[in-house]
Amino acid sequence: MGKWLIKVEYKKIITDDGSHTLFSSKYNQTYHSIKDGAIKESLYKHIYPALNHHKDKQHLRILDICFGLGYNTFLTILENLKSDNPKRIEIFSPELDIDLIRSLETFEYPKEFESIKDIIVQIARNLYYEDEYHKIEVSTMDAREYIKTLENIDVVYQDAFSSDVNKELWTVEYFSNINKATNEDSVITTYTISTNVRLSMSENKFLIYQIENSETKKSTLAFKKTQNKYKFIDMELKKLRNQTAKPIY
Repeated sequence: MGKWLIKVEYKKIITDDGSHTLFSSKYNQTYHSIKDGAIKESLYKHIYPALNHHKDKQHLRILDICFGLGYNTFLTILENLKSDNPKRIEIFSPELDIDLIRSLETFEYPKEFESIKDIIVQIARNLYYEDEYHKIEVSTMDAREYIKTLENIDVVYQDAFSSDVNKELWTVEYFSNINKATNEDSVITTYTISTNVRLSMSENKFLIYQIENSETKKSTLAFKKTQNKYKFIDMELKKLRNQTAKPIY
């Protein structure tokens, strides 16, 4: 595993909703949309649609690609704890940068995160946490290999750096392994609306939908089954209208 550990420099940035994110020197991108905000992006593009899709399911297995600053994981826990009947949630997340994970113990999170400070500290120190309702496992394996070890995943937070700089986590081959790791009623949530990425998913029989709200920019959901709550994106029609659009290999 050691060969995958990397050293990256970061710059702290305040996003428009007041929450902090980081700029990565390795990928030359921020971890979150500055305009949408770290909290709003996590909630509206990932957590709300995922938990709403599985509102009647009491045990969820979530793949968080990649852990980064942990907003998706930590806000999932906070939302779950707000419920009168919390779910049992297991979260599996790859992250190559062990130094980043260690630094989360002192990262300036929103005040809402104070109630789960112990969870943050344990993940930063041990890469693992478990209680009655939550189990969190952070792995330093390459995400492409890590997903091959998983099964029965209900939700995928597809939140890697963009395909411009992190192409390997947006390919047809990658989504083939995501398909194998996920249940038939699973959902993939992602911030990107890239046609190339959507084609990579649709090549693996995922049905593509677009979500819009007043808080953030448009984003994408992908399912194995037909949905009626969201705007369907016909990828076959997209290919006919845009001959230059290709899936990523």
